[in-house]
Amino acid sequence: MPTPLLYESHCHTTLCKHAFGTTDEYAEVALGRNFKGITFTCHCPLPNGFSANVRMTLEQYDEYIAMVASTREKFAGRLDVRLGLESDFYPGVEPWLEELHARAPLSHVLGSIHYQVGDYRRLFYTGEIFSYQNLYYEHLAQSAESGLFDTLAHPDLIKNESPADWNFEQMRPVIARSLDRIAATGVAMELNTSGMLKVLPEMNPSPSQLAMMCERGIPVVIGADAHVPHRVGDGYITALNLLEQAGYKEVSFFIDRERHDVAIPAARASLANC
Repeated sequence: MPTPLLYESHCHTTLCKHAFGTTDEYAEVALGRNFKGITFTCHCPLPNGFSANVRMTLEQYDEYIAMVASTREKFAGRLDVRLGLESDFYPGVEPWLEELHARAPLSHVLGSIHYQVGDYRRLFYTGEIFSYQNLYYEHLAQSAESGLFDTLAHPDLIKNESPADWNFEQMRPVIARSLDRIAATGVAMELNTSGMLKVLPEMNPSPSQLAMMCERGIPVVIGADAHVPHRVGDGYITALNLLEQAGYKEVSFFIDRERHDVAIPAARASLANC
């Protein structure tokens, strides 16, 4: 078996109320697919019960930390198990997230904009799809500029709001302005393989947006966004091929909030059953 090189950088736990399986089961799949490590990035608690139906409560945060620590101990010497977080961004939440992120040493922090969450929609959706798409990319840039995140998760998720109304070429100038701002921050962006399971079946982001990201030198982290153990590492080979086709030479991951880069051919050769 080749030397393991990559991390699964985006996966969840049952605490988010819409994932299944134990952290040990996720780790076993990562081990079987020859990953060097796995970073759990479950949905963070948010203030005032914001979208509480799809995330852990603040009172469960210590349980989350303990859950990951237990798996880390069980897999010590075989798989590097890390504590991360997927934190939702919207204007005004920054002080809450800053305090939350400081409560425990996090290895990788994903920033997400979940346009589909009811509480977010109530704040920002005006009934006009194109405006909502524009706002998504404005918030994406703001999330990078906040300095709170290592990587921006599934960074064209808004295309699944209404696939019939998604026109990439119409959005290209909006996306370009957002990516220019993101590139200036040095924050990475994710290639999320779970997009293949959505209404518009392509990874997040699309090859077109991925090429624009490459033109601006934005690093990319791959994540499966696994909500069930068998999806750990799912689609990584395809994702690496897409990165290469977009012009990338390296793929990235984060350890202790520091970015590490691996040459794509070496990364591809290191994986098993992905």
